[in-house]
Amino acid sequence: MKLWQKKISVNKQVEKFTISKDRELDLLLAEHDVLGSMAHAKMLAQTGLLKKTAQQKLHREFKNILKKAREGKFKIEKGTEDVHSQVEFLLTRKLGDIGKQIHTARSRNDQVLLDVVLFSRAEIQAIVHQSLELFSLLIRLSERHKKKLLPGYTHLQLAMPSSFGLWFGAYAESLKDDVELLFSVYSIINKSPLGSAAGYGTSLPIKRKLAVQFLGFDGIINNSVYVQMTRGRTEKLVSAALSSIASTLSKMAMDICLFMNQNFGFVSFPENLTTGSSIMPHKKNPDVFELIRGKCNRLQTVPQQIVSVVGNLPSGYHREFQLLKEIYFPAFGELKECLAMMNFMLQNIRVRDNILKEEKYKNLFSVDAVNELVKEGMPFRDAYRKIGEDIASGKFIVPKNITYTHEGSIGNLHNKEIKRKMNEVMRRFNQKFKKADSALKKLAS
Repeated sequence: MKLWQKKISVNKQVEKFTISKDRELDLLLAEHDVLGSMAHAKMLAQTGLLKKTAQQKLHREFKNILKKAREGKFKIEKGTEDVHSQVEFLLTRKLGDIGKQIHTARSRNDQVLLDVVLFSRAEIQAIVHQSLELFSLLIRLSERHKKKLLPGYTHLQLAMPSSFGLWFGAYAESLKDDVELLFSVYSIINKSPLGSAAGYGTSLPIKRKLAVQFLGFDGIINNSVYVQMTRGRTEKLVSAALSSIASTLSKMAMDICLFMNQNFGFVSFPENLTTGSSIMPHKKNPDVFELIRGKCNRLQTVPQQIVSVVGNLPSGYHREFQLLKEIYFPAFGELKECLAMMNFMLQNIRVRDNILKEEKYKNLFSVDAVNELVKEGMPFRDAYRKIGEDIASGKFIVPKNITYTHEGSIGNLHNKEIKRKMNEVMRRFNQKFKKADSALKKLAS
């Protein structure tokens, strides 16, 4: 059965093609669909479009369905098109004509938009908390290993001295920026689409702003035509923020793959966290980081995949939007898995000390030698030429007592400032999370 079913049955081949993977992917939306319908029924009752007694009966049944969804027991029955149909049919089966009233002043268009936003909010909250855990670990590692020097590279050639404090701290700050981007996206999408119906409003006297109160939104999407335009746009914006986190993880995974290589030998991991070769008994492969790198590179293509589906569509609803679920929904699970594995592996990282005492890293300090001559009064270009000649003739001597004092350098990591900025982003995020969680808890009570 389908919400739009009339007297004529749809061809089975057409039906199979148009439903595609919706039934299995829609299970991810079950809890959110029920909560959205709860809010819609409450709004209908407050505007007189639904009797209070009917709304109370609906609410009780919604709670039963919500419990099943949260316990993973919600099923979309054979022959039922999607989660929206299943919820409505469960209500109608139990409550008769009262269940049929839940679709008053609502289209599946604004219903699925609402589900996607509620789903995205919940998933973003989980990813933000995982990102914060990884951020905190990176800051701790940065402080713990801040005195351990590390070669810095440009063009993959030896460049200048760095440190593990700088390296870990760089990825901490990168994650901070990723979370800040995610906050901006969350603020954009955290608005109610309910009431736009099929995209052009309804002649029924609804009150759209009640959904803001019931579901913990920041406001409504004002223009009903634009509401439908946010389908695809929401997924694109969120996936762009997710891809930013994925980029950070991918780059760090690549660094670790290099640093684990015997030609570098900067970091290592317990043998039980690496994998071996079927033919080479000495191998300790960084498979976890290679897979993080691959998965996160793939995640960075998700925004473009979404654009390829919806980029040339005019305003209004189009069936292509259904295809976004197959691209968008799995991205959250994959990113959460990568965040969890990066966190787990870094808790077990082993960092080598005294790396730069090896003779091959001697020239890393050439810039410092130039700077020492500059501090003594020699023009920079002359100092540059002199040290270059010393290196060429084998006379270069590493200067003693080199110090870095400016913000964000080996001697002044500025981790406190990075933490302060992350804490500010999290403060703003937690305000929104608290508002949404409180509203949904009250709605479902």
